[in-house]
Amino acid sequence: MNSQPSPNLVAIEPKRRVLVLTDIENEPDDAQSLVRLLTYASHFDIEGLVATTSTHQKTKTAAWRIKEIVEAYGQVQANLLLHEPGYPTVEHLRSVIAEGRPDYGMTVVGEGCDSTGSELLIAAADRDDPRPLWVPVWGGPNVLAQALWKVRATRSPEALAEFVAKLRVYTISDQDDSGPWIRKTFPDLFYIASPGIHAGGAYHYATWSGISGDRFHARFTGADYSLVDNAWLDRNIRHGKGPLGAQHPHTKFLMEGDTPSFLGLTTNGLNAPDRPDWGGWGGRYEFYTPRTQKWFQEPETRPFWTNAVDEVLGVDGAWHTSNHATIWRWRSAYQNDFAARIDWTTKSYEEANHPPVVKLAHPSELAAKQGDVVRLDAEGTIDPDGDKLSYEWFYYGEAGAFAMSNARSGQPLEIEDFDRPQAAFTVPTSRVMSPGVGAMHIILAVTDDGSPPITRYRRVIVTVSP
Repeated sequence: MNSQPSPNLVAIEPKRRVLVLTDIENEPDDAQSLVRLLTYASHFDIEGLVATTSTHQKTKTAAWRIKEIVEAYGQVQANLLLHEPGYPTVEHLRSVIAEGRPDYGMTVVGEGCDSTGSELLIAAADRDDPRPLWVPVWGGPNVLAQALWKVRATRSPEALAEFVAKLRVYTISDQDDSGPWIRKTFPDLFYIASPGIHAGGAYHYATWSGISGDRFHARFTGADYSLVDNAWLDRNIRHGKGPLGAQHPHTKFLMEGDTPSFLGLTTNGLNAPDRPDWGGWGGRYEFYTPRTQKWFQEPETRPFWTNAVDEVLGVDGAWHTSNHATIWRWRSAYQNDFAARIDWTTKSYEEANHPPVVKLAHPSELAAKQGDVVRLDAEGTIDPDGDKLSYEWFYYGEAGAFAMSNARSGQPLEIEDFDRPQAAFTVPTSRVMSPGVGAMHIILAVTDDGSPPITRYRRVIVTVSP
């Protein structure tokens, strides 16, 4: 039995740099998301945990709650390192806790409105590091707005452009009035959002609510709600799961509404953060200027990454087409993954489950023509715990540019031996929409039979030429 951290994608891919803005304590879900984030801290270089305001909490911040959860992490960090390298020290996390101004939105953006949070963000973006800085925004983004305002006011247009180019922003809708200002004022800023405010009903239509909003905000069907309710969380995350799991509070509205902003940054073989249109655990988004909706604060003036739809077979046996489905389609995998990582906080290596290591016997990018047979091979895949592995190769039609009409709803491509390490498919020649070229995204999901089962992926992109 292996008693050392297993080889995995985390050791292969560079860590994502993240600086989180959170209106923690406006309701329980920010604290929930912070607990999950810290179980994935080995995947990230966490450069800021900044307490902010929002429309739900306009005149106070709660850095004290961030500190409580970080201290709980400190009690389990050594045990986490038994399972995966790269977990930061509690001292480092304490050093990057900061706050925004305790006031709402644009009222604290401008001259004299700097905060420890906005200064931390500027310093992080200025760091000599070729990797982009991801800014998951769980509440109002006015700390980001102030940082951008100051850089615009104090630097040349060229220096401003360089600063903006380093940032990647994913906001959980608009939770103050600075989000629309940021988007229109900095048109080149990489921005992922389902825009709009809660008072107008925006959360109902937002992609992020697919994380768990089946019965509250989004009110959709098709997903397995039993994986995100309080009963599941009590059994798998909170009760008897150690000091960090105990910090995951009882859900009031929906579980972890903020989690999609970083879940797509985790290293699992599926996620491709710089290509939101490829889809992943954080959802799928496309780049366009959305038409004005009644829940928008003002018309949008520029394209950014916003709502897209996937067609997914639900647990009810019906097909569902929605932006929410771009997240809930992965629910079993991301919930089991979280449960496994909470186990890492208290269990020995031998007692816990660890992710399979998926290996392709060919490049992840292939070329083909219509009518060609494409052979897929992951025969070298292993599991560090010696668990039995199951395989599923499937076509992610929405992620690519090769367009086909559906012969059967949701399944336009037949893959031979889709449930084996080696599979094959023929590039279609019929039902292909003009021009009959473009990228086909084939996803391999490999799941072990450990407890809880863990899934890892590989994406194979087949470029079809005439």
